[in-house]
Amino acid sequence: MLEAQAVTRPARRRAVANAAAAALGGAFRPWSPEEIATAFSRFEAANPHPEGELDYHDPFTLLVAVVLSAQATDVGVNKATRGLFKAAPTPQAMVALGEEGVAQHIRTLGLYRGKAKNVVELSRRLIAEHGGQVPPDRAALETLPGVGRKTANVVLNIAFGLPTIAVDTHLFRIANRTGLAPGKTPLEVELGLERTIPERFLLHAHHWLILHGRYVCKALKPDCPRCLIADLCRWPEKTPA
Repeated sequence: MLEAQAVTRPARRRAVANAAAAALGGAFRPWSPEEIATAFSRFEAANPHPEGELDYHDPFTLLVAVVLSAQATDVGVNKATRGLFKAAPTPQAMVALGEEGVAQHIRTLGLYRGKAKNVVELSRRLIAEHGGQVPPDRAALETLPGVGRKTANVVLNIAFGLPTIAVDTHLFRIANRTGLAPGKTPLEVELGLERTIPERFLLHAHHWLILHGRYVCKALKPDCPRCLIADLCRWPEKTPA
C-alpha cells in the first residue's frame, strides 16, 4: 500500500500543478502573433525535425503503442512492445495472439488487462472494417476501442503527416502556464493552439510543446533558466537560475 501511495503522490502533485496553470492561464495577457511566431521559430531552430519517443514500425504498431501509453511512460511502453511487436506485428497476428497472449507481453504496464482487451478488439475491427489498415480519419479512429481524440491526433500526425495537435498533460500545462492557449479542457487548448499557431509550424507543434513540457517546463519545478521562451512566457513564478 505504501508503495502504491508513493507512485500516485507525484501524479497528484502534477495534477495540482496543471490545475493551477489552467486556473491562471486565462487571466494572462494574450500572446501577439509576432510572439507566437518567435516562439515556434526558436523551437524549430533548436529541433528542426522533432520525433515522438514511442517505438513503432508502421501505423498499426504506432496506434497500439499510443493506446498502451495511457497512464504509462514511453520508456515503459517501449520495453513492453519490444516483444509484443515481434510476436504480433499485424492486426491479424495480434488477434491470433489473443488477450492473454497480449497481456503477458504488457503486464508491466498499468491497466494491462483492459489494454490487452482493447488492442485485440481494435485489431479485429481494423480487419473487419478497414481491410486491416489504420484509417487516416479521426472519426473512424475514435470508434476503435481505447482510442480517444488525443490518440487519434497522435496517429494522424505521426503516421499520416497531418497537422493535428495531441493535447497530453504536458501540452495542457504549457498552453495554460505560458498563456499561449489557455483552456479548461484539452479540447479548448487544442482548438486554441490551432487558431493561433502559424500554419508552417502546425505539423511539429505538438511535438515541440510535449517535449518542452516533459524536459524543461516540468510540472513541479520548471527549468526556466534553460527555457527557450522564458522571456515570452506569462507565468509569474519563474524558477530562478
